[in-house]
Amino acid sequence: MYTSDTIAALATAPGEGGIAIVRVSGPRAEEMLNRLIMPVQLWESHKMYYGHAVYNGETLDECMSVLFRAPRSYTREDVAEIHLHGGSWAAKSVLDALFSLGVREADPGEFTKRAFLNGRIDLSRAEAVMALISAEGGRAARAAIRQLEGGVSGFIKQAQEELIGLLSGAAAAIDYPEEITMEEAAADLEAGARRLGDKLDAACDERGARIAEQGLEAVLCGRPNVGKSSLLNALARQERAIVTDIPGTTRDIIRADVLIDGLRVHFADTAGLRDEGADVIERIGVNRARQAIAGADVVIVVLNAAEALTDEDRQLLEETKNAPRIVVLNQCDRVMKLNPTDFDRPLLLSAKTGQGLNDLEQRVAFFGAGAGESALTHQRHIRLAREAAQALHRAADACANGAPVDLAVIDLQDALAALGRVTGDQVDEKLIDDIFSRFCVGK
Repeated sequence: MYTSDTIAALATAPGEGGIAIVRVSGPRAEEMLNRLIMPVQLWESHKMYYGHAVYNGETLDECMSVLFRAPRSYTREDVAEIHLHGGSWAAKSVLDALFSLGVREADPGEFTKRAFLNGRIDLSRAEAVMALISAEGGRAARAAIRQLEGGVSGFIKQAQEELIGLLSGAAAAIDYPEEITMEEAAADLEAGARRLGDKLDAACDERGARIAEQGLEAVLCGRPNVGKSSLLNALARQERAIVTDIPGTTRDIIRADVLIDGLRVHFADTAGLRDEGADVIERIGVNRARQAIAGADVVIVVLNAAEALTDEDRQLLEETKNAPRIVVLNQCDRVMKLNPTDFDRPLLLSAKTGQGLNDLEQRVAFFGAGAGESALTHQRHIRLAREAAQALHRAADACANGAPVDLAVIDLQDALAALGRVTGDQVDEKLIDDIFSRFCVGK
């Protein structure tokens, strides 16, 4: 699994920019600096040096370079960084020179993989690096930072210690039955396993983890011409949907992503819900709208406040009464024909003037409150914690039903193995390769 060759890659985004950083890791990192950077330096670790990148007598770029000596580096190997002017040519030229000198191009995520293999970080922290890079909102970024700082590792290690304590108690009862009766051992094991299983279950918030990582799904729905498309455009601060007075203009789902208090919200404008007068294409759009409503984190029911309720309005209100929803009375800048007291906490809004828009955004963000704040915020970690919790509950059930303690121990060992896969204590090479293959090259 582990390789000791020297690797290199571009550590910054490709293309034009203020700076481009070429990263090198491995036993030949310092040698590569001496081969490429002029003048040759007596490299002091963690100190930046000014010079020029030169290969075969040709100056490739003016640069700054730094050497991080092992183990005080990202990978716990010798790491060199060459800071060049941004753009593709200088970085490519330096990388080509490194490769011609026998350095290998790094695989995706290989720098972080080496940090894991060398014991600098555990697997959960390695995954946090990628989560932080790909975070599209503050909620996801904060969750990744907590994970990177060891929040997941600390939680899992504490659970592992409790599990080991349960296993030790069971082993003592099996080895020294004259000191601890099987009944006492079973009772202690049942209580401890149940308590730890509940603790792991409580730490798993699949919905919150999904919302923090992928965003909140908010669906705008209503009959035709109540202002859904205008509202989507107002929320997006740009013209995302076509707005006309012709019913049925929106035939498919139109989306706009908006950041609200660090939470990414995916707003979806759907086809107006009606049955009469709809052609074949519009009916397909209506069916897709109903599917979107069924899968939404929050449904925004849009009514035209300047018109009396229709049968279609009443049907939609009835269909969504048990869904997480916000009732919006749009066009409140006109003479209102709807009485707000007839609805549950309605929001008065005008997509035309922007009145009530901020209130709607805050109301939507409320449905994502707490997202990413649970102990476990990564889907793989949640799945393994659930596996561990199920094994613990099986062990507790076995003890409650009078099964021998040594049979319950098997379930405890399964739980310990599942937790070990979270941090990488017990993990196979295929899983490691799969996780790090999702990283970008240079990280």
